[in-house]
Amino acid sequence: MHHRSPGTSRRAVLAAGAGAAAAATVSTSASAAVGPQGEASGVRPAARRPTRAQLRKLLSRMSLEEKVGQLFVMRVYGHTATDPDPADVDANLKELGVRDAAELISTYHVGGIIYFTWARNTRDPHQIAELSNGIQRASLGRRNGLPVLISTDQEHGIVCRVGAPATLLPGAMALGAGGSRTDTRRAAHIAGAELAALGILQNYAPDADVNVNPANPVIGVRSFSSDPQVVADLVAAQVKGYQGAGVASCAKHFPGHGDTTTDSHEALPTIHHTREEWERLDAPPFRAAIAAGIDSIMTAHIVVPSLDPAEDPATLSRPILTGILREELGYDGVVVTDSLGMEGVRTKYGDDRVPVLALLAGVDQLLNPPSIKVAYDAVLAAVRDGELTEERIDTSVLRVLELKAKRGLFEDPYVTRREVDRTVGVRPHLAEADRIAERTTTLLAHRDGLLPLSRRTHRDLLVVGADPASPSGTTGPPTTTLTEELTGLGFRVTTLSTGTAPTQAVIDAAVAAAGGKDAVVVGTYNVAAGSAQQKLVRALAATGVPVVALAIRNPYDVAHLPEADAVLATYSWTDVELRAAVRVLAGRARPRGKLPVPVQRADDPSRELLPVGFGLRY
Repeated sequence: MHHRSPGTSRRAVLAAGAGAAAAATVSTSASAAVGPQGEASGVRPAARRPTRAQLRKLLSRMSLEEKVGQLFVMRVYGHTATDPDPADVDANLKELGVRDAAELISTYHVGGIIYFTWARNTRDPHQIAELSNGIQRASLGRRNGLPVLISTDQEHGIVCRVGAPATLLPGAMALGAGGSRTDTRRAAHIAGAELAALGILQNYAPDADVNVNPANPVIGVRSFSSDPQVVADLVAAQVKGYQGAGVASCAKHFPGHGDTTTDSHEALPTIHHTREEWERLDAPPFRAAIAAGIDSIMTAHIVVPSLDPAEDPATLSRPILTGILREELGYDGVVVTDSLGMEGVRTKYGDDRVPVLALLAGVDQLLNPPSIKVAYDAVLAAVRDGELTEERIDTSVLRVLELKAKRGLFEDPYVTRREVDRTVGVRPHLAEADRIAERTTTLLAHRDGLLPLSRRTHRDLLVVGADPASPSGTTGPPTTTLTEELTGLGFRVTTLSTGTAPTQAVIDAAVAAAGGKDAVVVGTYNVAAGSAQQKLVRALAATGVPVVALAIRNPYDVAHLPEADAVLATYSWTDVELRAAVRVLAGRARPRGKLPVPVQRADDPSRELLPVGFGLRY
C-alpha cells in the first residue's frame, strides 16, 4: 500500500490544482472529534473545511467539461486504479472506452466512483484502501484535479459489497426485529467507521422504504419495517451512525419503493398510493432522514401518478424531486439517481435523454449510466444547446463539492494501512455485531417445548436447506455456517445442501439422511405455496423427526411451513445472523426479536397469520 506522508506532498498536490483555494485554509492533520458515548464522530471541525465562498471560487475556475464530470458516479472494473487484471482492462474498454480508473478520471473528470463486488473492486481491506488511494492520486495528480467521492452499497444484510474480514452486520429488517435505535445507530457507526478507513465516504444506505407489500421482489428485508414510524426512527438512527463515523449517508429510494410487485432493475413499477397514502406511508422516513441532517437521498425508478400525473419515473420527475423533495420537504442536500443502467429508468427514454432529464428534474449525481460517453456527451450538448443552463450545472456541482468538503476530502483524501488494521474487522466490532444479531433472531413458531435444543436429548442433527450465494462473496454457504456453529457448540452434525428448488431425488436423500437423527434444521429461502422447499419440509416432518426451520431471508416463509415444529427468522443468510440463530437454537441466547412486518395467511392473504410485534420466547 501507498505510505507517503499525508502532509506536504498532499498539500502540494492540492495547491497545484483547482483545490488550492479550498486547501489553503485547511489543516491536513485534523483528528476526528469525539461524539456521544465516546465514539469518534469522524466529522472535522467546520473551521478546517473550505468555505462555500472558497468552493465557489474553485467552481469559477472549472471548465464546463470538468463541471459535468463532477456530476457522474461511475463503476470501473479492477482491483487497482492503474494496473487492473487483463480481463478487467477488457471489460473497461468494452463498457467505458477506457482501460482503468485513472483513465476514466482523466477522460471524463468523474466526481465519484462506485465499488461493486462483481467489478472486482473489493478483494480485501488493504486492497480496497489502496484502490481508493490510487483513485485519489490519479485525480489529484491532474491539473485542476479534485478529490473523488468513492461510494458503495453497504446496507448490510442481503446487500453488501465489502465482505469479511470486514465486520458484517444485521440488515435493516433484522434491526427492525431487534427494535433498538441504539443497536441500529451503533451498527451504522461500525459500518461507517470501517468504510471510512477504506476510503469509501458515501454509503447508499439506509433503505428508507416502508415494506408494506410482502410480495415486494426488490426491497423486502432491505426495509426496517412495514410501520412508517418504525422505519423513520431507525432511518434517523442510521443516518446519525453513518455520518457520525464520517461517511455520507443516503436514504433511498425516494419517494418510496416499498409497495411494488415489480423489480425496477427489470421494469418500471407503478405505485398506486394516493397523495394522502404517500404522506402517511412513504414520506415519514424521508422527513426523518432530512431532520437528521442526511447528506444525500437516492431517487427511485418508479411511477407514482398521484405525485406526477405525467407518469415519468421519479428519477426524471421535476414535480417529485424539485416540487416535493426540494420545495415541500425543504431538502437542499445532494440528490443521486439510482443506477441509470436499470431498466426502470430506461423504458421511456433513451440513454442520451435520461441524464439530461434527471438534471432538469433536480438531480445532482448521475449514478452509473450504461455508457459514460453517451451520458456525458448528452449533458454537454444540452448545456451548449441551451436546454440546461450552466448555472443549473453549477448548482449541482457546488452541492457535490460541499459534500466532499464536509467529508474531509479536500483536507485528507488518503487512507492508511494502520487505520485499516485498527478499524476494519477488529474484535470489538465483530463481538458487537454478534450481540446485535442475537437480539434480532425471531421465534415465529414453536411446539412441544422442542427448543432450545439440548445436546443431551438432540445431539445428532441433520442440517439441510438452501445455500444462496453470499451477498458479499465472502461468507457461507449457509448450511456450512450452520454446521460449523452447531459443531462448535457440541452437536454431531450431518450436512446436505438441498438448494432452493430440491428435486424429488434430493428430497428423498434428505429424508433418508434424517433417519436416526434427533432433529433436522432446515434453512428455507423464500418459500412459496406448493414449492419444492415446502415439500422438503413436509417430507422431513413426516419422518417423525423434529424439524426446525430457519427462514434465512423472508419471515413470510412461516406461513408455508405448518408442519415444522419450530420456525425462526434470521432476515439474512450472512454468517453473523446465522451464527446468532444457532446460539438461540442451542439456548446460548434467547429469542428476543419481534416481527417488524405482518405475515399473511397462506390460504387467505387478506388475513394476518402473525401480527407486527409477534415473537415467541422460551
